[in-house]
Amino acid sequence: MDFNQLSLYVQKGNGGKVKEMVSEGLAQKVSPTEILNEGLIAAMTAIGEKFKNNEIYVPEMLMAAKAMNAGMQVLEPVLTATGVKPIGKAVIGTVKGDLHDIGKNLVRMMLKGAGIEMYDLGIDVPAQAFLAKAKEVGADMICLSALLTTTMPYMDSVIKEFEKAGVRGQFVFMIGGAPVTEAYAKSIHADCYAEDAVVAVDVAKKYLAKKQ
Repeated sequence: MDFNQLSLYVQKGNGGKVKEMVSEGLAQKVSPTEILNEGLIAAMTAIGEKFKNNEIYVPEMLMAAKAMNAGMQVLEPVLTATGVKPIGKAVIGTVKGDLHDIGKNLVRMMLKGAGIEMYDLGIDVPAQAFLAKAKEVGADMICLSALLTTTMPYMDSVIKEFEKAGVRGQFVFMIGGAPVTEAYAKSIHADCYAEDAVVAVDVAKKYLAKKQ
């Protein structure tokens, strides 16, 4: 199987070809873990580097992430059946009062591509919904997104909800969005801040490794 070609199809956002190649690889008995690591994750790492270097922008990243997801649809059932464990579980959502989801969707796709099991609660999510889902799935990480300065303070309410329930220490909180800063993350006692989807992957992996 030509992993370089698979990576190129992902990077170009060609979901149809990605699906086709992943299916062919599995039919040829190529290890699903190898397809994931050498093909899909390698492609998203390359895309991340290009994004950092301003060689591509958000639309190209979204296209690549969607193509990677097309491959994951074929791969996931096989990975699950062979007992390959995700590196962690994360609940993600845009906080209550905020209806923006492009950044959140990109982070979700990138984290999923990095081997994290993702539970997306969508937009306008109340604190109780984050808490209920985190408990239900046994999440390791909670990812909060906000694009408005008016909704950003609600991130603090979510963290306080977990404190009130006495379970704050069980979860890593990562926050992000256009108005969010490192200083704000510290002020509400979030564990970490990610300025974009590429950084989110690095940060999430680091904190999940610590949590293990």
